[in-house]
Amino acid sequence: MRCLAALLSAALLATPALAQGPTTPGGKEALTLLSKGIAFRTVAGQGQVPAYAAYLKAQLVAAGLPTDAIEFVAMGDTGYLVARYAGRDRAAKPTVLLGHMDVVAADPADWTRDPFTPVVEGGYVFGRGSLDNKGDVSILIATLMQLKRAGWVPARDVVLLLTGDEETTMATTRAAAERFKNAALVLNADAGGGTLDEAGKPTVYGLQAAEKVYGDFRLTITDAGGHSSRPGPVNAIARLAAAVGRIAAYRFPPEQNAITKAYLAGSAANNPGPTGDAMRAFAANPKDTAAADLLSSKPEFVGQVRTTCVPTQFNGGHAPNALPQRAVANINCRIFPGTSRASIQAKLTSLIADPAIRIELIDNGTIEAGASPLEPRVLAAVRAAVAKRAPGTPVIPAMEAGATDSMHFRARGIPAFGIGSVFMKPSNEFAHGLNERLPVASFDAGVAWWEALLRALA
Repeated sequence: MRCLAALLSAALLATPALAQGPTTPGGKEALTLLSKGIAFRTVAGQGQVPAYAAYLKAQLVAAGLPTDAIEFVAMGDTGYLVARYAGRDRAAKPTVLLGHMDVVAADPADWTRDPFTPVVEGGYVFGRGSLDNKGDVSILIATLMQLKRAGWVPARDVVLLLTGDEETTMATTRAAAERFKNAALVLNADAGGGTLDEAGKPTVYGLQAAEKVYGDFRLTITDAGGHSSRPGPVNAIARLAAAVGRIAAYRFPPEQNAITKAYLAGSAANNPGPTGDAMRAFAANPKDTAAADLLSSKPEFVGQVRTTCVPTQFNGGHAPNALPQRAVANINCRIFPGTSRASIQAKLTSLIADPAIRIELIDNGTIEAGASPLEPRVLAAVRAAVAKRAPGTPVIPAMEAGATDSMHFRARGIPAFGIGSVFMKPSNEFAHGLNERLPVASFDAGVAWWEALLRALA
């Protein structure tokens, strides 16, 4: 693997497309780390997380971190990596730098390019994990290596914590969060970031301070079945489909918190016309259902105004010529912080309105967690970094519609903020999707970004 990665890196550095790529030592090092990192197939079940962690450890040791300050904690075929960068006050609560090494599955047959072979083309690095989350992990590690060589000593210990199953069960995250439950602050490289318009101009930086609660609910109905030529009054597929249809048609009431209010009010100026008007109206009055409904019609804003529950899987029957004996559906909910999953399950039960259908919450490692109170020093540091990188760009607190490792720290009362270094167009974001990519421009700017924030916050 190391030989293959070296060949890939050499090929990347010889690619003409990189003529406008990284020019700083840190940026070039970050590109090399990512190009090699993509080649590790850290998909659940493939056992590549330990190998990727060993590669990252070797780079950190080569930069001067003591070998005994870096530990990989194995958990089955995955695990988590801890690298402790010693500070002046070893007794002070550490600052945790959070990211993850695993990636979602990718079928090469579906991709234009092989997902596990890094390719630089048109100003982007293509490959699974380039955006989520190996890109910012590589930039962060390159920054730490550069700071170590320069002799920087933080005020308190800085702990680099890279988990190994953020995309699946988060078991490594739970274990790591318990181990570092004394952390003073968590800075997550897997969330937050800058938005560019289609012309490439920065419009806003989102500081992630909250995320919706994830919940999968399994609906199951069983029946005796029988021959399809003798249908009766009960059909398991039809009954479950009717219940799923009622859930899909339901719209949860609008909600607001300090994070989403600040986000909508601050983003309105960058969204002219009815959308901007609706953002201002809903920020001013969370009972304005017309404004909430307009925002809910926009995929980029629907997650900011209410809980959403959608059917994502459906399976039923055992033979084409038999009445179904069983039908199962999955309802995926992204729940507004402060609303319990138990209350959502109760609402789904009322919508199902069929006692024959059983509903259960699936434990997938996610937990309920509230928002992080906005810390003035974090806000000030991020604003300073944005002002240097993209002058005039507003910094707006944001709530993640998806889920990240931060939830396990927020649930323990530890402030956690997503302060990722990537600025890109929403139309080019393909995390979890086909042809995932990261702008080559991220490397030089990203290393400067993380250095500024670490010097200010660590």
